[in-house]
Amino acid sequence: MVDSITEEILNASLAGVVKQMQEALFRTGFSTIIRESHDASCAVLTPDGRVASQHIVLPLHLGVFPVSVRAIIEAYGPTGIEPGDAFLINHPYIGGSPHAPDMCVIVPVFIDRNLSFFVASIAHKSDIGGPVPGSCSGKATDIYSEGMHFPAIRFVQNGVVSVEVESIIRTNSRTPDLVMGDIRGQLGCCHVGSGRLQELSAKYGYRKLVDAIEQRIVAVKKIIHSEISLWPDHEAVGDRLMDDDGIIIGVPIKVAVVVKKQGSNLSFDFSETADQAKGPINIRPSLVRAACAYTVIASIGRSITVNQGILDAFDVITRPGSLLEPELPAPMNTYNPTVHAVINAGLDALGQIAPSSRRADGSDSRSLIFGFQRKKNAPGSAISYEIFAGGSGATAETPGLPGCHVNQTNGRITPIEILETEYPLRIRQFSVLKETGGKGSSQGGDAFRREYESLTNGTQFSIRSSRHQIAPRGVSGGEDGRPGQAILNPGSEQRELASREINIPLDAGDIVRLDTPSGGGCGQVFNMQQKTAEA
Repeated sequence: MVDSITEEILNASLAGVVKQMQEALFRTGFSTIIRESHDASCAVLTPDGRVASQHIVLPLHLGVFPVSVRAIIEAYGPTGIEPGDAFLINHPYIGGSPHAPDMCVIVPVFIDRNLSFFVASIAHKSDIGGPVPGSCSGKATDIYSEGMHFPAIRFVQNGVVSVEVESIIRTNSRTPDLVMGDIRGQLGCCHVGSGRLQELSAKYGYRKLVDAIEQRIVAVKKIIHSEISLWPDHEAVGDRLMDDDGIIIGVPIKVAVVVKKQGSNLSFDFSETADQAKGPINIRPSLVRAACAYTVIASIGRSITVNQGILDAFDVITRPGSLLEPELPAPMNTYNPTVHAVINAGLDALGQIAPSSRRADGSDSRSLIFGFQRKKNAPGSAISYEIFAGGSGATAETPGLPGCHVNQTNGRITPIEILETEYPLRIRQFSVLKETGGKGSSQGGDAFRREYESLTNGTQFSIRSSRHQIAPRGVSGGEDGRPGQAILNPGSEQRELASREINIPLDAGDIVRLDTPSGGGCGQVFNMQQKTAEA
């Protein structure tokens, strides 16, 4: 046991370690997806793979780290992990990564010759092979079409990077220097974390540090249970529909949940969710649990330490063979719309139990990928990979925000100046589409428009978007948001694109316009005529 002051100091110090790791990664990132979009997270874990501390950038990664570390422990055993090692894993079915481009680099930390911690980072890679630039084909029908997959492998031994592993990665990527630069950045940030943990242990004592972690994990779970106990006992149903799976076009896919609250216990049962999809919108249970953790934290509405206590504070049930517990080799590179559907369905049900958590749907997420031809004598082709959302959903207390990320896709929108400097692109328009948010006593966040012009021939364009058919839902009488739309060469001969397209050829002067969805509204709007009639 440690006293409360020491516990607070040590847990704040752990959060500082993780934040320092992340800043190191963002500043050393080679690709814009890390440098600008911040599609990466870091964590400190206990030697048995529980999250001791995570500084949240992308909440979804909270569920990935424990599964990935445990996969390494299972593969190598406690005696097969040594000082100077580093491991690599990105397999969604073995390590729990959202999709193959999200690679984990994990480093064991030894104190007094004992395995004492793991430090880990996960970051999206610009390209790891597959049929489309960026590796994320919205038309994939198995994971073997989604690029390289690594189970738990030793990437560094005795401080020396494996030449063989690096050679395999480079040979299979369209952007080998970017990918290896980012992986080495992850390795470097993990070494930063390892050094800081050793300093903390030397200063306060390893036993005190471990005790502070264990106490805070228990405390976090206790705080969440205490908040849940204030809600009325109830059973509520929530659901959301997605446009389609990208393969069977126009056939909506349903996520359904039953949330049960009894005393301080809370459970999410997704048994009635649709069967696993043919297209790449499946997700693994580790992501479902992380999505539910997000809904719980959003619903209790208070600042809380991010650690294993959050994941342990509720139960999750998924059905084998379903969209949320698919069987190998179901594809999953376009996982984000499904995670948003899980979150929105969960908030829908929780809002019936705790009205303060009621929130309209946001615009979910989308990615745009431009692949450019390899330049002469260049080490690899250039790939622009962006992620963003649109408008956020309103709550009873606050309107939605325009032009932002929502829910778990808590990154940044790549600046125009970066895109135009690093790629043969011109951004012709980037503007808020005013008054597009769903109406309500609190209005949904407005959508935005982003318009790209290719400045070179032979460009390949792919899009993985959502909510082009099914609008973000309003709540409590609020109106739905506006669906999104993608158009090739807007004008008299324009072509409307589906929400999932791959390898569309673009020549110099071709234009892609994306209008994002807007957020849904919250609460009934009463105009003067209605008020007069009611009077």
